[in-house]
Amino acid sequence: MQKSAKDIKIKPISSIDANKFVKIVHYSKSVVNNSVLHFGVFLNEKLNGVMQFGNPIDKRKVLPLVKNTSWNSMLELNRMAFNEILPRNSESRALGIAFKIIKKNYPHIDWILSFADGTQCGDGTIYRASGFYLIGIKKNSTIHKLVNGDILAKHGTSKIDFSGSKPLKGYQLRYIYFLKDNAKKNLTVPILPFSKIKELGASMYKGMREL
Repeated sequence: MQKSAKDIKIKPISSIDANKFVKIVHYSKSVVNNSVLHFGVFLNEKLNGVMQFGNPIDKRKVLPLVKNTSWNSMLELNRMAFNEILPRNSESRALGIAFKIIKKNYPHIDWILSFADGTQCGDGTIYRASGFYLIGIKKNSTIHKLVNGDILAKHGTSKIDFSGSKPLKGYQLRYIYFLKDNAKKNLTVPILPFSKIKELGASMYKGMREL
């Protein structure tokens, strides 16, 4: 019998198991050390997906997105990695369940931030299907291809040698999900129509630029 998204199970897992899975399945092959919540997505009792939540790299820059946000009242979806074996719509269902768990067990969390990599991966189709709002589109100058072929994000705190690397052209899209309605009222930036993605030439799906 063919499985559906309703057959997946979501439960907390250890950071060790989550990081191991992400390094294999996520397109970046890397993890974010800031992650503090790790959810596994299981089908037939086998781990086939991981969602990791934690602090943004530079939290001070994102807190002003929503007025009256305290230091510990937001999270970033740092990594989301799913095997293609999972049924259709598993991503949006898994996010929905994860948000319910966060709302119940961490009631101080008001909103979730996430970024779509329109340079290597996609423009955030899953986020749009899951109730996120689009709040930013910008050209991405942080993704570099190193001389050894590795592709990494260049940040001010990075200790990687980027000598001779080449920046990849593309976009970064910023999304926000509100766990509490009153937090949405405090949003300090405009909500962008999804049509803006194609208008700016930022459309991408599974690493392929869409025209």
